[in-house]
Amino acid sequence: MRIGIPKEPAGQPLVSATPDTVSKLVKLGYEVIVEAGAGANASYPDQHYRDAGAEVVGPQEVWQADIVTTLDTPPEEKNNQLREGSVLISRLGVRIHPEIADVYAKRNVTAISMDAVPRITRAQSMDVLSSMANIAGYRAIIEAANAFGRLFTGQVTAAGKMPPAKVYVIGAGVAGLAAIGTANSMGAVVEATDVRAAAAEQVESMGATFVEIPAPAQESSDGYAKEMSEDQAKAALKLYTEQAAASDIVITTAQIPGKPAPLLVTAEAVAGMKPGSVIVDMAGGNCELTKAGEIIKTDNGVTIIGYTDLANRLPGQASQLYGQNIVNLLKLMTPEKDGKIVFNLDDEVVRSITIAHEKDVLWPPPPISVSAAPAAPAAAGPATPAEPEKPKSHAIRNFWYGLAGILGIALIAVTPFAMLPYYIILALAIVAGFYVITNVTHSLHTPLMSETNAISGIILVGAIISLAQSTSWVVTGLACLAILIASINIFGGFFVTHRMLKMFQKED
Repeated sequence: MRIGIPKEPAGQPLVSATPDTVSKLVKLGYEVIVEAGAGANASYPDQHYRDAGAEVVGPQEVWQADIVTTLDTPPEEKNNQLREGSVLISRLGVRIHPEIADVYAKRNVTAISMDAVPRITRAQSMDVLSSMANIAGYRAIIEAANAFGRLFTGQVTAAGKMPPAKVYVIGAGVAGLAAIGTANSMGAVVEATDVRAAAAEQVESMGATFVEIPAPAQESSDGYAKEMSEDQAKAALKLYTEQAAASDIVITTAQIPGKPAPLLVTAEAVAGMKPGSVIVDMAGGNCELTKAGEIIKTDNGVTIIGYTDLANRLPGQASQLYGQNIVNLLKLMTPEKDGKIVFNLDDEVVRSITIAHEKDVLWPPPPISVSAAPAAPAAAGPATPAEPEKPKSHAIRNFWYGLAGILGIALIAVTPFAMLPYYIILALAIVAGFYVITNVTHSLHTPLMSETNAISGIILVGAIISLAQSTSWVVTGLACLAILIASINIFGGFFVTHRMLKMFQKED
């Protein structure tokens, strides 16, 4: 089958496949055709596509391919060029415009909406919303730093001390976490809030402080946060206002699928912010004063950035991630790697994103629960009496302890007096070793023990000396055994350590 990569309409700098992803599609058995100039705005020239195995064609031919991939819903005149029985893969916005499924069903075009990927583990590699949100979160901090006019990191110089910038992120989804990580890496002091209390651990893992809403909302079964109640919204707005007044930069990321962006930062909150502060409204409507797509400056000197195309401002990287999402989807739908797409509608991922197929409308899909529901409490009933615990016998253990004690006393009794200090050193070494080992983190136990095993190979020296001076076959045999065991300790210890350290090395 042929996959067509058309040039996107004016204003969309991204392209749905890069030379790298084209080569991966070719390995899946597909023929790829790219419209001339499709990747120019993302810095991917036509020759790079040819080198990757694609054919560069005109605009008419690319829309006649078996499979066509685009960024967003094509214009009507382009939709009319799709041939009957073909497949369209795009961000169709079906949650907001469910009627789009009827359009493609009537034309007998199979439509796959990439922005409808379910939030389940096995679908993460195909989730274009997460891919674009990750880039947008990074870019939001870059835009904020550009408008802020001061350093993010704190410094102490001969001219005086400069405090670090304080960044407050509202919403700890993919975009929020990307913003947190970027701001933290630039040296800012970062705090974040999310309506999901469960997000606290993720926020803290990124080096930020989690600020909890007094009445947090719950996560819905589809992986998104539920819409807040009136009381929860009031408590959240109060917290956002307080935090905004204490922050230099506020990043808002809250969006509810299929609904307008919720209000997070009121005009009153903006009025309470310090001059020179910056708000980046990633949703284009979280701040009451935002003008979507524009940058404005308030009377009290607060800059509000309302860009809603942040991912598009990094077109090369965004195109690569979007194209890789499509590759991952086609890997799933091309099980034989023979260049033939297979629609297994029993697969929950394929079923969720296929909105029209063979003139049938398949939207909305059956619900998929991605949150583990708490187990229902067991029904109350008569308590079953627990079986009495069987007494544990310590006779065998006590026997060995006693035998070890008797042998130890006997060994001390027959040992020359000059040797007794060595027993004291051995006992102290055992105690010190016990406390050292038990206080080492578990992840280091194996390399630590392998190193100590290697060090204990010093016995090898003594065994070699004994073998050289031996006049008895018993001593010779014991020395040979000691040499063998000590050699295993040395080489085995370092081998295991080397294997462990390779686990922490990045691949080229």
